[in-house]
Amino acid sequence: MTVTDLDRARVAALIGQVARRDRAAFGELYDRTSAKLYGLLLRMLQDRAEADDALQEVYIKIWRGAPRFVDGRASPMSWLIAIARNHAVDRIRSREAAAAATDGVAREARIAPPTGGPTPEDLAIRRSERVRIDDCLDRLAEDRAAAVRGAYLDGRSYADLADTFGVPLNTMRTWLRRSLLKLRECLSE
Repeated sequence: MTVTDLDRARVAALIGQVARRDRAAFGELYDRTSAKLYGLLLRMLQDRAEADDALQEVYIKIWRGAPRFVDGRASPMSWLIAIARNHAVDRIRSREAAAAATDGVAREARIAPPTGGPTPEDLAIRRSERVRIDDCLDRLAEDRAAAVRGAYLDGRSYADLADTFGVPLNTMRTWLRRSLLKLRECLSE
């Protein structure tokens, strides 16, 4: 048996033990495989903080999904890599959906620039739009509305907002993405 075969067999055995909720086996599985999975996540997500968060989420999925692993159907590393890759793809799609939602809200709230100075009608429309946006922001939870104002009106970074509100960076991203979707829905009413 080659070293690779021994490693493959050991990883498969560890996944089997994790399926039986063996925490020590889970720790060893993490030690043996996390560097490779982290490298994949980092390459796909291209952001260290996001790759760190994603790695934790991947191992939660591995912990929960270990009973479904069938040795022989796929190599153990292929199974682990598939979980990590699928998770990264989900994150990328989520990121793209959030960007699309942001673009949609910005497009709907945009007002054409005046050509020779605002007319009274233009000013009335702007006030009306501002009232609509403020009304929609007021429908959000107070902390979510403050985060949206901080990010999109004050230009604060997601990391700065996460620190201010005492939440992880990805939680802040989720807050903002969901809040923008709610704003978009509200503005389309």
